[in-house]
Amino acid sequence: MAHPVETVPVNGGRSISRIVEIATMRKVRTLVVGLPLRLDGSEGSSAEKVRKFSKELSNALPALPMIFVDESYTTATASEKLREAGKKAHKQKGIIDQAAAMEILNLWMEELS
Repeated sequence: MAHPVETVPVNGGRSISRIVEIATMRKVRTLVVGLPLRLDGSEGSSAEKVRKFSKELSNALPALPMIFVDESYTTATASEKLREAGKKAHKQKGIIDQAAAMEILNLWMEELS
């Protein structure tokens, strides 16, 4: 049974505990994290923030492997797919975030095959 995608805001102070709850409830076996790389493939301050948060998350869920996926263009791709599907998501950040998360997961799954 598919579960709906839930985006967890990092600036809420409860993000790690909520992700632990979701991972436990859904029996997650791998954490897939979008890494915002620059156009040249290098890491900047945004990637540094993601790595810091991911370290905290990894400490909270030490048994789960963590995979980083380049999230470049996932928001743009997600927005385009939503437009093609007739969805007006330009003012709905939550929908775009969820669609971008699905793009990140799809990229990871494509790498597996």
